[in-house]
Amino acid sequence: MANRSEDAALGAGGAGPDAGLSSGLPERNSQFLNHRALVFTIAYDILGTVADAEDVVQESYLRWRAVPEPVANPRAYLARIATRQALNSLRAASRRREEYPGEWLPEPLRTGPDALASDPEAAALTAGEVSTAMLVVLQALTGPERAAFLLHDVFDFGYPEIAAALDAGEPAARQMVHRARVRLRSGTPRTAPDTGEHRAAVQRFLAAAMTGKVHSLLDLLAPEVVLVSDGGGKASAALRPVHGPEKVARLMLGLAGKYGAGAVPEFVELNGLPAVAFREAGAVTTVFQLGLSGDGRVQAVFAVRNPDKLLRLQG
Repeated sequence: MANRSEDAALGAGGAGPDAGLSSGLPERNSQFLNHRALVFTIAYDILGTVADAEDVVQESYLRWRAVPEPVANPRAYLARIATRQALNSLRAASRRREEYPGEWLPEPLRTGPDALASDPEAAALTAGEVSTAMLVVLQALTGPERAAFLLHDVFDFGYPEIAAALDAGEPAARQMVHRARVRLRSGTPRTAPDTGEHRAAVQRFLAAAMTGKVHSLLDLLAPEVVLVSDGGGKASAALRPVHGPEKVARLMLGLAGKYGAGAVPEFVELNGLPAVAFREAGAVTTVFQLGLSGDGRVQAVFAVRNPDKLLRLQG
């Protein structure tokens, strides 16, 4: 049985369903730790919230420890467990989101060196795995389509493994991946954004907004730019997406004029890419994350103001 320190490291808590088992558990725990980041990322990509993903990690660990027979491919087996648990959680989450006030955005996830002390697994994640732009686009898919696309295009699982994870036949798994790609208007594998280019875009965007240079800001925005803000009914935010360079620029300049003097911006890494967090009286009250078009202009602005989604960014 795992000792107390192992349980804490694995995020499982108490004894779990396998309390009567002892043989092979140290190896089983080690295998889980090797793939914990995969389990978390699958859950987070499907669900979009850290708390729900952490619940899936815990439940997946308990189920993994209870498997009586040796597992030939721990990575695929754990991906199967995580996918099924995440889809189960998604059903309840979807009902909650139907009543969500205004627009819903994924919870920002701190990654990179700043996250190393508190969450080494999250620190190692990349923009190709958890970028906010990707997570937002995935909301257009059904749960199984989302899972199939992630398992195939992000985590490089084959169709037999995807079929097992979704309890479906291989033809159905192929069809789900194809349907997801069509709905996402993506027939080729995704490529991760360039971090240096992204940081430069964030810096230019912030400078133009904070200095009130409307022409500079307009030059940075793609014609199809959209701004989505999530206040969760607990902080002021636009209830609907804002479309077009002029409207987005006007809104950003208005926010800068209203809050700029009392808010302190800081660059952070969120979801694998540079972003900006604004602090007021020491607390993070808003984060801005950008999605870029192929020519490097800002295609999407994601503003999270719901304080519940900013709790893990405080401190």
